[in-house]
Amino acid sequence: MRQKLMALSAVSAVSALMLVGCAAPADSGSGELVFDVPEVPMLESLGEGEGQVDIIAWSGFVEPAWADTFTEETGCVVNRKVAGTSDEMVQLMRTGDYDLVSASGDASLRLIVGGDVAPINRDLLPNFGDDIVPGMQGQLYDTINGKVYGVPIGRGANILQYNTEVVTETPESWDIVWEADSPYAGQITAYDAPIYIADAAVYLMYHQPELGIQNPYALDETQLAAAVDLLKQQNTIVAEYWADPVAQITSFLGGTTVAGTSWEVLRKFTEDTEKFGGTLPVEGSTGWSDAWMISSKSDAPNCAYLWMDYTSSAEVNGAIATNFGMAPANGAFCELSDEAAAHCEQFNALNEEYFENVWYWTTPIEQCIDGRTEVTCTSFQDWTNAWATIKG
Repeated sequence: MRQKLMALSAVSAVSALMLVGCAAPADSGSGELVFDVPEVPMLESLGEGEGQVDIIAWSGFVEPAWADTFTEETGCVVNRKVAGTSDEMVQLMRTGDYDLVSASGDASLRLIVGGDVAPINRDLLPNFGDDIVPGMQGQLYDTINGKVYGVPIGRGANILQYNTEVVTETPESWDIVWEADSPYAGQITAYDAPIYIADAAVYLMYHQPELGIQNPYALDETQLAAAVDLLKQQNTIVAEYWADPVAQITSFLGGTTVAGTSWEVLRKFTEDTEKFGGTLPVEGSTGWSDAWMISSKSDAPNCAYLWMDYTSSAEVNGAIATNFGMAPANGAFCELSDEAAAHCEQFNALNEEYFENVWYWTTPIEQCIDGRTEVTCTSFQDWTNAWATIKG
């Protein structure tokens, strides 16, 4: 099981600073942001496979069940490196030793503006067609200046999980995990990472509109300060912070915590599933969306494209989504069987209205990604520094 965005290392802090220096969004005149990103050539046509492809992936994304079949069909041997955090993925991709990465939105923007990944030629990917769900295309974290840099894999929301034996009614609001007078004070769990600041921003967008937050990843100094104040307030009622999913499950099963942020898939890893409820409250939530991205230094671009196309098919993309526990990118999977349809319903695969209330992880940068130009927004480094003050 992956552990996204654990405490940043010194290297990732440098990466964040590099991102600040590279990205300079401006208005194109059509209302779209334009970024100053390195010019990286896009593959124009496919050639013969190079014999192998090196992939950095989340656990569960590259398994023998489909990798072996891919090798039989293409002659490309799959070499997998499992990564535990987005920061590890960024560091590994910058070595130039890997061809592909299954990047989440908190890593992909860093890779794009750093020139570490190349634009994708969709014409070379027949399976990247009309069945790819609309909500996973054209997002800021992997589509820049009209160029596509990511081939969607799957997505999910960071839901409010609760113990149904203690929280007997489905919560309509995140207030039970944020407000000091919560009836579950001292039994709250929260995600242990700087990106969790965005969760506070989502709550403030709804309850304090006067702050003017339009995007939880585009916070000026005043807005960041408000989010930090809310997080410090939450700290007084938190029993445990979690980065390790296993620890989070153990905490819930043991009764130490009864409500807090979680990934929907975590409820599948317990036998006592009836004890765990999950909901997307009225304020909305943060979430994640993963995509294959090809290295700008890849020495196996043909095998890389063959892999991206192969895993975009309904059958294989659905297998990855089912194996990990997320909504698949290829909506056609949902029609393959009753089991596939049930999986898609559980994870809201085709429910764009559901995901309209989900803010996918995106790296915060100094240039405001909400389009504001009259202020400077706070960077990932600012968030990292702020996070260090929250837990005391």
